[in-house]
Amino acid sequence: MKDIVSAVLSGDATSDDFANLRVPDSYRGVIIRKEDTGMFEGMRSADKDPRKSLHIEEVPVPELGPGEALVAVMASSVNYNSVWTSIFEPLPTFGFLERYGRLSELTKRHDLPYHVIGSDLAGVVLRTGPGVNAWNPGDEVVAHCLSVELESSDGHNDTMLDPEQRIWGFETNFGGLAEIALVKSNQLMPKPTHLSWEEAAAPGLVNSTAYRQLVSRNGAGMKQGDNVLIWGASGGLGSYATQFALAGGANPICVVSSPEKADICRKMGAEAVIDRNAEGYRFWKDERTQDPKEWKRFGKRIREFTGGEDIDIVFEHPGRETFGASVYVTRKGGTITTCASTSGYMHEYDNRYLWMSLKRIIGSHFANYREAWEANRLIAKGKIHPTLSKTYSLEDTGQAAYDVHRNLHQGKVGVLALAPREGLGVRDQEMREQHIDAINRFRNAAS
Repeated sequence: MKDIVSAVLSGDATSDDFANLRVPDSYRGVIIRKEDTGMFEGMRSADKDPRKSLHIEEVPVPELGPGEALVAVMASSVNYNSVWTSIFEPLPTFGFLERYGRLSELTKRHDLPYHVIGSDLAGVVLRTGPGVNAWNPGDEVVAHCLSVELESSDGHNDTMLDPEQRIWGFETNFGGLAEIALVKSNQLMPKPTHLSWEEAAAPGLVNSTAYRQLVSRNGAGMKQGDNVLIWGASGGLGSYATQFALAGGANPICVVSSPEKADICRKMGAEAVIDRNAEGYRFWKDERTQDPKEWKRFGKRIREFTGGEDIDIVFEHPGRETFGASVYVTRKGGTITTCASTSGYMHEYDNRYLWMSLKRIIGSHFANYREAWEANRLIAKGKIHPTLSKTYSLEDTGQAAYDVHRNLHQGKVGVLALAPREGLGVRDQEMREQHIDAINRFRNAAS
């Protein structure tokens, strides 16, 4: 592993140099254990502690199959699916691995009593399997997390509709929170040259998810002038949605939960910011009863920012806690795009405000390869910026997941894998200097 790191850090190792490096027999990865799946039974979700379930272990390097690549992971990041995995919700991920393992002889590799997790990476290609022509050892890459088989016609207009669509590192094994990862070659994209390893690893999942949900024709199809309500606008997903809205000429109305998060939104360029805690919005009277008066108060507040207009698009991801309000405040003929449901999956809303006002609810899940590529291209061009606030070591991934679970973070939190320290991997220093304030925006807010 030291030789791999040395070759990466040298900055001048050739493709042949990487091809001639010996790939080790094992590597360190962040795992959960199948034997631990009942450890949190009877506990509230909020009380479950990822630090108790996530472990660093030495595991064997998986066999490389056709259309696949082994990547030396320099850095990764924590997403909410890493939190779900660590607390075994909504289901233990070993069921996903078992189903994938039944698909073919090759996929049996994934069905193991441990799960190497993680759905982001920035690193260097070490080896490619048969049939891989677009990527070579030594290529500096990031990976998006869509894993597809594409043997069914269903996925060929939109690969997200492939019956065998999975999220890598969540529904497959050998994920990115590790020193080495196994990916399909059509997950790979060029690493933005002006970013460090940890900065380049941070956008992946959330940036692509926000792009599809808000910008793509498969999502809301945002246009110039749209009023876009963004929940959690300084968080992992919301911080990218806010940037897409601003870059695309829309009008983001950012909902946050603290003055510090409100300040970050303003620094991104948003003018309409609602601190829901400071303004005391309580959309539920109790666990079973919502409060329409609060929906109306919220809608009135929004119209103060929009010159009396209602919301064209709601960027929804909290789920149960906010969904009733989201449906209510959307304009007639407007759109609610939804993913994730971090506050609960069982959404409730008053259907009169949906059906009689011709509103649409669109389910959105990650992104296809083209959408992920376009989202990464915008990062590479400096149009959209990473929202990395803090970086942890691989050994401290449990603490990183704990912070995300408890919403103690801003933007995204990164994890160093093989990179010995932060700030490495920048190839275009001149471009970096042009965008340095935006790159460090979330770091500075967290310091």
